[in-house]
Amino acid sequence: MGGTDVTDGWDWRQPGGGPAPAGRPAPGDPPQGAGGGSSPWWSDALADPWRDPYAPAAVVVPAAPAGGGEPEPVADPDAPGRSGVRQVVLISLITALLAGSLGSALTYAFLRGGSDVPTLGAQSAQAPALAQRKPESLAGVAEKVLPSVVTVRVYSIGGTSEGSGFVVSADGHIVTNDHVVSGGPGKATVIFSDGITAPGTVVGQDPESDIAVIKVARTGLKPVEFGDSDALAVGDPVLAIGSPLSLANTVTAGIVSALDRTMQAGEPGGPTRYYAAIQTDAAVNHGNSGGPLVDGAGRVIGVNSTIKSLVADGQDAGNIGLAFAIPINQAKRVTQDIIGTGRARRTVIGAQVGGTGAASGTGVRLNSVEPAGPAAAAGLKAGDVVLRLNGHPMTEPTDLVALVRKYAPGSVVTVEYRRGSARQSASVTLAADAK
Repeated sequence: MGGTDVTDGWDWRQPGGGPAPAGRPAPGDPPQGAGGGSSPWWSDALADPWRDPYAPAAVVVPAAPAGGGEPEPVADPDAPGRSGVRQVVLISLITALLAGSLGSALTYAFLRGGSDVPTLGAQSAQAPALAQRKPESLAGVAEKVLPSVVTVRVYSIGGTSEGSGFVVSADGHIVTNDHVVSGGPGKATVIFSDGITAPGTVVGQDPESDIAVIKVARTGLKPVEFGDSDALAVGDPVLAIGSPLSLANTVTAGIVSALDRTMQAGEPGGPTRYYAAIQTDAAVNHGNSGGPLVDGAGRVIGVNSTIKSLVADGQDAGNIGLAFAIPINQAKRVTQDIIGTGRARRTVIGAQVGGTGAASGTGVRLNSVEPAGPAAAAGLKAGDVVLRLNGHPMTEPTDLVALVRKYAPGSVVTVEYRRGSARQSASVTLAADAK
């Protein structure tokens, strides 16, 4: 620029093309050659108003057409007939959006399928045999029995007692332990496996066998199937079902650990209970009391009743694999007595037992024999030492009492005994207690 004022002498507002400034070429003048005072523009730029800064400029507005004319008509957007067009446009827009979304989803799925994420797990034509839950499987047995198992709660002044039970008749009879309902008002709350709760009434109870019967007014119940506790063998698989520690519908598995394990149980100040129990290593805890012990076919073969524990008195006991159940043959007999007569018969041999026999500790001594009792009728006398009852060895007085109560009144048992130095045997027909 060299300090030149580009506005000097150039009136850009003269559309008529006023005189060009001195020393500047006028439009249309031939280009001057390259020599003294030549134009810096090339030849065709002198006539281009947009390239020649010295050319006059003007804005030309086209004139209106001759004769005027009517303005272009504008359609009323609210006029009839436009709504249909609007709906078509709206539907088309929604369809386009849906199609776009579907296309995006398909594209995403296609890209995901083609990614490097591996397929997890192996393909199998059918489930393995252990996963098919056949009726004889543990899962099949549990599924069969669970609808018949209940939780029993008894509310009393002393607090709440909770245990388990199982349905034994379609009209609402339920078996549980006596120590679950003892101390209560004769009422109980029964909670079924489906969560339905029903009030129950204690029909009767037998403290010495630890069996009680509750009745609920509910139809459509499924009673359990009974097995034969006399046909059990050590090692048979079993399931314990109940509500340990208030955990309803709990199933634990184990085996029969021992048979005819004579038990003497009871609470301080309460009755002493005797029974020849089924011992199992299935996990049983507080709250399992009164629940069923079932065999591999889902048949009830015992009523879970007590456990052994290593804790001191006053502490909460837990499972250590030593649990005991009342044989179902005995429990079923007591239940029938309670439903039929309101009380259970107690099986007796008609003798009082004292300490053990000889110094070897084998056998139990008869302190007295009732003159008209079963033992006396079979020829036993006071001072005799009973060695075996139906082949089961006697080591403690509890053994004779518990094994006798395992059998029903009228059963005939073989008693091996020693009188002095002579060993003898007798057939004894057991009887029911007179009370």
